[in-house]
Amino acid sequence: MKYIKDQENLSKKIVLLRLDLNVPLKNGMITDQTRINKILPVINFLIKKKSKILVISHVGRPKGKVDKALSLKPICENLEKKLNQKVSLIKDNILELKRDNLFNDSKEQIIFLENIRFYEQEEKNDAIFSKHLSKLADIFVNDAFSCSHRAHASVSKITEFLPSYAGLQLETEINALKKVTTEIKKPIACIVGGSKISTKISIIKNLIPKFDNIIIVGGMANNILNYLGNPIGKSIREDNCESIIEDIFKTAKNYPCKIIYPEDVVVGKNKEDKAQIKELNEVNDDDLILDIGPRTINKIKNIIEDSETILWNGPAGYFENPSFALGSYEIAKKIVEKSKNNLIYSIAGGGDTIAVLNQISVINNFNFVSTAGGAFLEYLEGKELPGIKALN
Repeated sequence: MKYIKDQENLSKKIVLLRLDLNVPLKNGMITDQTRINKILPVINFLIKKKSKILVISHVGRPKGKVDKALSLKPICENLEKKLNQKVSLIKDNILELKRDNLFNDSKEQIIFLENIRFYEQEEKNDAIFSKHLSKLADIFVNDAFSCSHRAHASVSKITEFLPSYAGLQLETEINALKKVTTEIKKPIACIVGGSKISTKISIIKNLIPKFDNIIIVGGMANNILNYLGNPIGKSIREDNCESIIEDIFKTAKNYPCKIIYPEDVVVGKNKEDKAQIKELNEVNDDDLILDIGPRTINKIKNIIEDSETILWNGPAGYFENPSFALGSYEIAKKIVEKSKNNLIYSIAGGGDTIAVLNQISVINNFNFVSTAGGAFLEYLEGKELPGIKALN
């Protein structure tokens, strides 16, 4: 894989830059700046190299049709303020666009093409569409790791027509994920949460041979507790997942990996209720399990204390109510305590996990926080990502 940071002669070259700026919008306003902030390094790098930057990105799922509510205009306006320079948005039909139409103002350095998913050819990975895009630029840079699990025209097919490079953020993401997949420093632990165990089974099975501890929390853990004969009341659980749980325990027996799950829990009658700590056998029929209990918290903190690498994907409970956020907060604080002293390499990923870290203002204390969603999970599953494969 070739990296854009290693390229010297970029002056006046048009760089087709694929970014993921799929930010949440409400009434045309950006409600979360995380993804915009993450692309600033590659933009500033190319500005310093005096490149002409032609940005491709998307917002939402317009399904190949123009949707004004999903325009990149708010993002361009936001970037203008952050960079303190003009950012143009071309709304013309990309299929009719020619290189001569671009950068006619000598001072112009950044141009956005309108939402690439307005074109059905994008998600079809259309070669003719990709070739047309390639004629607009000199080189291609993928700095959208979070889109790299998609075999789309502006992610993978485009590399067949232009010299192609990995961007700064993409390189950072891959290097971070290598530390929990191929370049592991042990002892290593994974904390995995979420509501559906079926969506994480592939990750868990792929990590068991490499990890010392896999800690299952959140709604997923209810399935294990129920499988083991513990009452879970009216707690969230997934139907017909007994074979999945059997598969996890069976796989773990073949490796020195411990599967950890709650030993005590915090319940409420509803999600707005006050917290009540209970032993597993004390859960009533009308109880909702909404967090892990203090004994479980201490066990997890001890595992973190003994680990040199930690991967966290999914909160421990219903953190939206502070009464049920203690498990998630205590996990975060323990990881941060070790990270500050450089005693652990910490990676977090997933929207809810990031929300937890933001709630207690510790997101910057983790070594790496991924906003990549599906790409992050598929990489952990051991899948080959089309956008990464195309760069190799």
